[in-house]
Amino acid sequence: MGTPHIRGAARATLAGLASLSLATGVALAFTPPATAAPQATTQAARPNPYSPAYQHPYRHGVIPTIQRNAKMKSWAANQPAATAATGPQTLSYGGGIDGIGVQSGHSKVYLVFYGSQWGTQSTNSSGDATFSGDPDGAAPVTQEMFKGIGTGNERWSADLTQWCDGPNVSSGATSCPSNANFIPYQSGGVLSGVWYDNSAASPSAATGHQLGAEAVKAAGHFGNTTAASNRDAYYVVLSPHNTNPDNYQGQYCAWHDYNGDSTLTGGPVSSSYGDIAFSNQPYNMDSGSGCGVGFVNSPGTLDGWTMTLGHEWHEMMSDQNPAGGWTNHTGSSYDGQENSDECAWISPGSAGGAANVTMGTGTFAEQASWSNDTNNCAITHAIVGGGTGGGTGGGTLTNGTFETGSLSSWTTSGSTSATTSAAHSGSYGAMVGATGPTNTSSLTQSFTAPSGSSKVSFWYNVTCPDTVTYDWATATLQDTTAGTTTTVLAKTCTQGAGWKQVSGSVTAGHNYTLTLTNKDDNYAGDPTYTYYDDVTVS
Repeated sequence: MGTPHIRGAARATLAGLASLSLATGVALAFTPPATAAPQATTQAARPNPYSPAYQHPYRHGVIPTIQRNAKMKSWAANQPAATAATGPQTLSYGGGIDGIGVQSGHSKVYLVFYGSQWGTQSTNSSGDATFSGDPDGAAPVTQEMFKGIGTGNERWSADLTQWCDGPNVSSGATSCPSNANFIPYQSGGVLSGVWYDNSAASPSAATGHQLGAEAVKAAGHFGNTTAASNRDAYYVVLSPHNTNPDNYQGQYCAWHDYNGDSTLTGGPVSSSYGDIAFSNQPYNMDSGSGCGVGFVNSPGTLDGWTMTLGHEWHEMMSDQNPAGGWTNHTGSSYDGQENSDECAWISPGSAGGAANVTMGTGTFAEQASWSNDTNNCAITHAIVGGGTGGGTGGGTLTNGTFETGSLSSWTTSGSTSATTSAAHSGSYGAMVGATGPTNTSSLTQSFTAPSGSSKVSFWYNVTCPDTVTYDWATATLQDTTAGTTTTVLAKTCTQGAGWKQVSGSVTAGHNYTLTLTNKDDNYAGDPTYTYYDDVTVS
């Protein structure tokens, strides 16, 4: 990690509604004046005293409770309007921090269940981790939501494809040039790992520093020990039921930041793994309707939960190292906010309101995010910019032979590795699963079928001492252009059958997501694993 950035006093005063950087350690009480005296119109916005980010600037993308959001809007309505060069909600580029503005690759989301209060871990029929200390069943829904992003032809996440970074994007820009590094459409899901850290109890009220330290610890756990491996990584630190991380109760529902933010309560977190993007995700069902229970559905217990998870992921994608990405610098009442802040808690059925979003893994309550190119809060959006290609940014399939000795270019989930024992040809292949009991593991890559191509092929060798009822290898090919999915390898459970080759048809110019999967039922004595190698498009 580079030298931590210390935000200047001028930027720190632009706390706005929700999106500034870090706190001083203790939540300070504040009583706003009964009436606001008229102020001269200025380009600098007064910090909103009702914002949970007021005097806590590290709470980037902070989602106020519904009640506090109403007070913030009421206060803002009584302030003089600042003169903005564009609209009052237009976002502009912050120039990047440590060269990072947005996640311009395929996002890798890691879920960190922080603390032994989550209880006993089990696995459900979908391969999701479940916990006895999770009374509302939040954990499996979280996993299915992140698995579902970029599947089922959902376009909620496509709003992100208008944002960009890179050397060709000027600080202060309000749109992206064609030669920028755009956020790609996140084809095939973004969940890359789940970890239950039950080594100790989660603090009753974790500080910002403790949450950041847990994220850095998770990076080490997942083997992301270089800056490159964390460039597109995001660690969601999920605190358990009946805890109060960063004293969220009654104030807010979640926020995100990165480890190098010098204003984190307790100070920045040292990392030898590069910059670490993370979020503070309290068990906000404990706050009831204030954090969105029942906001879209009835009873809608997890409405606010999935909305806040989606809110922070959207904002991390467009402002990975706050506030080097896309935030509001207009001087309006939205000053300092990120894309999802500007659209928080808009009622379902209203313009830009929250709604149910259907993905390939289910339906989830989500909120809209601000769109510069359409000048509104968008719950659905066309894929724009450089965003059609997913994991490789629209390129051809890469590292299909695994001769890099790594799984680079692939999004991984569960137990996966590049090993010499898995080689069909050359020196390396991919091992999905393990020689000991595991759960569901997979490799995923998105690509564009090049001109003249008609098929994708790969070799596999499955070791399955169980039956196909419980364990198997399988592979799917999703055509994200046409919105169809093909099973190129049906569920297969064999042992000693050796290497086999399978192929699936592709259409040149279409965008695809290939997923290579190994399912093991985590039963001792008969672990299933699959070797994959020589993945080609021809």
